[in-house]
Amino acid sequence: MNSLPILPTISTTFILLSAITVAIGWWQIKQRKIEAHKKTMFIAGVFALLFFIIYASRTIFIGNTAFGGPKEIKIYYTIFLVFHITLATIGAVFGVVSILTGFKNKLSIHRKLGPVTSIIWFFSAITGVAVYLLLYVFYHGGETTSMIKAILGF
Repeated sequence: MNSLPILPTISTTFILLSAITVAIGWWQIKQRKIEAHKKTMFIAGVFALLFFIIYASRTIFIGNTAFGGPKEIKIYYTIFLVFHITLATIGAVFGVVSILTGFKNKLSIHRKLGPVTSIIWFFSAITGVAVYLLLYVFYHGGETTSMIKAILGF
């Protein structure tokens, strides 16, 4: 039995925790628990930031893992991965803007943007977990090459 890779497992856990705390924060604001909502959404942002730090560090220093599943489904995985990356990038930008508008009390913008951001974030987290499962659980990951090694040759 192969063990799961530690950094991708930790980073995926953080993004999942971020989505869970966003859901809790959404429920809190529906209950008019404004201070609890602010704290919870800040924690969700911290979880997302921790994910990004681990992911970016791993990408730069260790590399990304290629899809190791059957060649006949690689194109579908790649399309799904591009969809996930696009969604995650949009979700991250919306997340930063949502947090800033909330803390700056620009509530007319925050109230419109927050629910959209949350939905994007949920789909980003779900597709991120799916990518993790496809790379490390359902199939064995392919080759991993660091960005530094790919660019500089060492």
